[in-house]
Amino acid sequence: MSQSSDTDSLFFPGNADTPDYSIESAYMSSGKKVIAGVDEAGRGPLAGPVVAAAVVLDPNNIPDGLNDSKKLTETRREKLFNQILESSHVSWASSPSETIDLINIREASLQAMTLAAGNLELKPDQLLIDGRDVPVGLIHIGNAYVKGDSRSLSISAASIVAKVIRDRMMVNVHALFPQYGFDRHKGYGTHKHLDALNRYGPTKLHRKSFAPVRKLLED
Repeated sequence: MSQSSDTDSLFFPGNADTPDYSIESAYMSSGKKVIAGVDEAGRGPLAGPVVAAAVVLDPNNIPDGLNDSKKLTETRREKLFNQILESSHVSWASSPSETIDLINIREASLQAMTLAAGNLELKPDQLLIDGRDVPVGLIHIGNAYVKGDSRSLSISAASIVAKVIRDRMMVNVHALFPQYGFDRHKGYGTHKHLDALNRYGPTKLHRKSFAPVRKLLED
C-alpha cells in the first residue's frame, strides 16, 4: 500500500531539467535536519531484481554533476557513484524477481524503498521519494516527487546508486547465464534478450508475471 502525492509541484516548482538542492533547503528551513533522497532502478526489465537506494547528502560536499541516472553515461555514473559513497550516507535494498511476481513490480519497488530508507545509519526526518507513491510505512516522513530525480539532488544521487548497483548485479549473473547477454542489456527487453528467451526459455531470474515471459510459459 502507498500514499500518492501529485501536489508537490505547487509548493516546490523547481526546474524539471536540472536537479538542485532547493527542495532540501526548504525542508531544512522548516526545521528538518536530515533529508534523504530515495529512488529505484529496474522496474522495466524482464529479469533481475528491482533495486532501491536512499542517500543523505552532505550539504557542504555535494558531488558535481548529479542528475537523473538515465541522463548520464555509464562512465559518469560510475564516477559519481564513488563520489557519493565517499561523501554521503548511503543504503540500498532489493526485491528479487520472485517477490516481483508475488506482489507485483509496483509493490516490490515500494518494499525495496522502505527497506533502503530503514537501513540508513543516519536516520532521516524527511524522505524525498521519486515518483507518485510514498510507501505506507514511510508516510509519516515521506513525500513523493514526480520526476524527482531531475529536480532534487538527493533523489538524483539515490537514482545513481540504485542504477549502478543493479547494473553490477546483472553483470555478475552474466557468468551464470552467458547466452542471455545480461552484461549488455541488464535484463531489459531488447531484441537480443527476446531472441535468447525464445531460444533457451526463461531462467530463475526472469519475471514470470511480465507478459513476454508469461506468454512463453503459457505456450
